[in-house]
Amino acid sequence: MPPRAGSGHQTVPHTADLRVEAWSPTAEGCIGELVRAVVDSFADVSAARIVGERTCTVIASSDADLLAGVLEEVIYRMDADGELPAALALGAIRDADGARALEIRFRMADTATATLVGAVPKAVSLHDLDLRAGPGGWTGRVTVDV
Repeated sequence: MPPRAGSGHQTVPHTADLRVEAWSPTAEGCIGELVRAVVDSFADVSAARIVGERTCTVIASSDADLLAGVLEEVIYRMDADGELPAALALGAIRDADGARALEIRFRMADTATATLVGAVPKAVSLHDLDLRAGPGGWTGRVTVDV
């Protein structure tokens, strides 16, 4: 993916699954863009009923694994609690006993009040998962099974 200014995301063609790419000046911003891209691909939460805020800390061995962990948390909360993030705030990635840790605060919406606009994600694929720093900032990509 070529370097871009600012932050953003896009879907890219992929057979049967959802493939998204994102860019941002920071790793945390890139993870946030990828979460928004995945949620936006299947749900419009703009008019959904907000049910509260949830926080979690994801711990992983690498930045790419942090990305997978955050997206897995989104899918889990959708399946287990019937909630989707309408907004999110990410803390700074920090070292945690040789691992990487990221705290996320989600503003959650009731899935039943969101408008379905695409195929619902089932799992994060680890194949070709990427989150890395480059000369123009951070870029990331992920494939999600739908």
